Amino acid sequence: MDIFGWISMLGGLAMFLYGMHLMGEGLQSGGGKVVGAMEKMTSNPFMAVLLGLGITAVIQSSSATTVMVVGFVNSATLNLEQAAGVIMGANVGTTVTSWILSLTGLSGDNPFITAFKPSTFAPIMAMVGVILLIFLKKEKLHTVGKVLFGLGLLLIGMDFMSAAVKPLANDPNFTNLLLMFSNPILGVIAGTVITAAIQSSSASVGILQALILTGTIPYSSVLPIIMGQNIGTCVTALISSIGTSKNAKRAAFIHLYFNVIGTVIFMAGFYTINAFHPFAFLGDAATPMGIAIFHTFFNLLTTAILLPNRKLLVKLACKTVRGKATVEEEADEELAHNLSKINDIFLNQPSAAVDQAYEVTVKMSETAKESMNIALSLLHDYNEEKANRVTIMESQVDKYEDKLGTFLLKISTRELSNKQADKVGVMLRMIADLERIADHAENTMFSAKEIHEKKEFFTPEITSDMHVLEDAIKDILETTHNGLVTGDVMVAKRVEPLEEVIKSLSIKLRDRRVKYLTTGKCTMVTSFILSDLSIYLERVAAHCSNIAIATIEVAKGDLSLDMHEYIETVKKSNSEEFQRDVAFYSDKYKLPKFEKEQVERRPAIEEKA
Repeated sequence: MDIFGWISMLGGLAMFLYGMHLMGEGLQSGGGKVVGAMEKMTSNPFMAVLLGLGITAVIQSSSATTVMVVGFVNSATLNLEQAAGVIMGANVGTTVTSWILSLTGLSGDNPFITAFKPSTFAPIMAMVGVILLIFLKKEKLHTVGKVLFGLGLLLIGMDFMSAAVKPLANDPNFTNLLLMFSNPILGVIAGTVITAAIQSSSASVGILQALILTGTIPYSSVLPIIMGQNIGTCVTALISSIGTSKNAKRAAFIHLYFNVIGTVIFMAGFYTINAFHPFAFLGDAATPMGIAIFHTFFNLLTTAILLPNRKLLVKLACKTVRGKATVEEEADEELAHNLSKINDIFLNQPSAAVDQAYEVTVKMSETAKESMNIALSLLHDYNEEKANRVTIMESQVDKYEDKLGTFLLKISTRELSNKQADKVGVMLRMIADLERIADHAENTMFSAKEIHEKKEFFTPEITSDMHVLEDAIKDILETTHNGLVTGDVMVAKRVEPLEEVIKSLSIKLRDRRVKYLTTGKCTMVTSFILSDLSIYLERVAAHCSNIAIATIEVAKGDLSLDMHEYIETVKKSNSEEFQRDVAFYSDKYKLPKFEKEQVERRPAIEEKA
């Protein structure tokens, strides 16, 4: 092949790669629904495979799909087992390109066959794409135009490469060079290196199909190269995992191990059988259609073998990327596990869907409660690691609210009994209150951080007062959560009397902080912080009251209670039970007597020292 042939080859390769880039870019820009579906369908391993297959068939790049999977794992949208299924599907999906490009091998003068040749329909597709891109203004049509133009350009580039390498059919040096790849190991290495260089197994397969149109390359040389191409495409995912979480790196290694193990198993089996019963077709000249068939068969077989053993791939990836998961990664794993319980597959069974949603609401309550408890501990012993944990947990609660809210709204569109419909409404109220509790936990953490950074501190008097209020808050959080878990009306009824006592404590604390300020027992900064804290904690108690009332509604099956009417009725009734509980909590959480004597005020830093 002369210099002009190489120029044509490079030009065809350029069009091929750029066409693939344009097509994938267009499909991804219009593929928000596809990406959203990935989050919902991956709890079932077979559905995860089908999803990976479908997305890759559309995007025409297993690398792009796998990079997206790494991103989803990094954001905890997918766990490693879910990611493994999608990655396997992506490997099968990338074979669609082989089938599209196998059309280059069609021959004959039949008009039907000629119509399906890329040289016929590719220019038409490219022209339609250009028209949509240049002359029309709608964004959706631009996306379609980009896809059509990209696919057309890809196929035209394929045709250029085929024409450029055609003279190689009569070049014995080139034939001998390719024949050396009949050594399977060298063939795998060649396929790996070529694909790693251009970071696309689809493009690498396309180049191989263009080369075999010379009609001189046997299957014995081609098959190892194809297996190596599957390994080479893992480079993109490995690169994309740089700087991500440990689990995201593990997802990239799952992709690598899937292809390496699949290649080893296939080669061991295939060449062992060939040693005893040689396959006659290995000496035949490879065809584009033959490549497409083998590429698909290899990936389907590998998926069939490794999908049931995906946990082993996960373990292998975890051993490769060692180290204990960070607090954030552990929280994300737990969140992903809990949210998997509100999968859309339950929507066809409303009763089960409502029960699953309630179970996840309980998990959300546990996270909100723990975040508040940690935040309170920071007021007296600030710790950056614990503060970061509060921020993480607040983010988790936000995700719970988003996913649960969306799921509950979907349930509400189904045919529900009146009781089920009311319970859905109650849970929507509950998750809003739980989200606000986590918000106040973060606010409390910020107050603790301000005390720490400004080198302020609580005097013994303030510390004693705060401990009383904090203990009451911990109590109401625990009681509220227990009521939600057990559905016990008697437990839930104890929340309202305690909320009444906490409200009184908060008012007293705001009054006392003025006295502390005037007697030199706190600075102006600490005074403001105390005011903010008393408001945050009072609101936490109010949200607990709302949740407890909702719990009572669910437990009693009377879901028509009005929150404010219920509270007023309980208080005005002056029931013996309510008054007894108020008296009990008032005695249990009593502020120490305030000492009125004046003390000399010293600088905060000096006193702290």
